[in-house]
Amino acid sequence: MHDKPLLILLAICCLAVLVILTTGIGGFAKGGEFNRKHGNRLMRWRIIAQAVAIVVFLLYLWARSR
Repeated sequence: MHDKPLLILLAICCLAVLVILTTGIGGFAKGGEFNRKHGNRLMRWRIIAQAVAIVVFLLYLWARSR
């Protein structure tokens, strides 16, 4: 039962990565001022969000193995 909150947190993390990624790809595709201003920042946030998702995933696996 201790792994259920981690599973919910993992789903939230994955959704956050998806939202950041689609926003960044949309900005790259559209180009313009938004891309120049926020493109690199969005991809940095995506990498951070992916790292957090991986940590939560490893915690989830660890909790399931106990």
